[in-house]
Amino acid sequence: MEGSQTKTEMGEAEEVSGIHMNINAASRICAVIGDPVEHSLSPQIHNAAFRSAGINYAYVAFHVKRGDLKRAMEGVKSLGIRGMSVTIPHKIDIIPYLDQTDEVSGNVGSVNTVVNEQGRLLGYSTDGHGALRALEAEGVEVGGRRVVLLGSGGAARAIAFALATVKPLPHLTILGIEDEEREQLCRDLRSKTALDISSSYLADGSLEEALGKAEILCHATPVGMSPKSDQTVVPSHLLHSGLAVFDAVYTPFETRLLKEAKAAGAVIVPGLGMFVHQAAIQFELWTGQSAPVEIMTETVKAALGEHA
Repeated sequence: MEGSQTKTEMGEAEEVSGIHMNINAASRICAVIGDPVEHSLSPQIHNAAFRSAGINYAYVAFHVKRGDLKRAMEGVKSLGIRGMSVTIPHKIDIIPYLDQTDEVSGNVGSVNTVVNEQGRLLGYSTDGHGALRALEAEGVEVGGRRVVLLGSGGAARAIAFALATVKPLPHLTILGIEDEEREQLCRDLRSKTALDISSSYLADGSLEEALGKAEILCHATPVGMSPKSDQTVVPSHLLHSGLAVFDAVYTPFETRLLKEAKAAGAVIVPGLGMFVHQAAIQFELWTGQSAPVEIMTETVKAALGEHA
């Protein structure tokens, strides 16, 4: 019966994944939606951030199947859910149910963040800018640098359109193995941005030519992800000390690409930084406060355990 819990029971109920939370009738709710969603680290990272900031927010996970997305979005409005993280398979399908999207998410063609502003649902893409913040956090200045981007899928699209917001960015080279996907990304970039770009099939020859002139390398393919962490698309002899190397893969924390880049004297930027900083941007959109990035980083590393 409501109101009949003992203090002990209430204390146990407030322990969520090791994070003490005081949830009450004034708590604002955020959530991640996806199918599947049980693997998500977002509840750990955001609840740790809310607790650190001392704000009355709570974050949960909702398993939403593709056919239930419309009803789920109606529920977001009717229940007053403050914000959402959006993952596979809803990043594209969610757009028709939003009242507005920001420029980057409109260009990318997908949304990973929703903010509920008094019943108006606003969509954002924070992945690309999360990557830029990760680079900046390691002291890598992106403006004025020549960048090579490996891949043309969702992560690569987000990074490419975020790079297009950096002024001035002299040139972006895109290398990938999916010809139509890569060409579509280039067409979209040329039609929607002023970014100077070139593109080619990802092979040793094109890599050698591109990396000889590059100052920043952004790897945005799944190659090197656990359990196939012994793989890389970049031969080690092409890496050099004049490069900053970012890898979107964050399991393992230091991929083979990053290990070999470090050995070559390059500055390395692990993909964990992109994951943390995209979540930090979400936190800021929902709360209007600066995100506790160090706490969020520690939380993800702890959650990943040996993979980190």
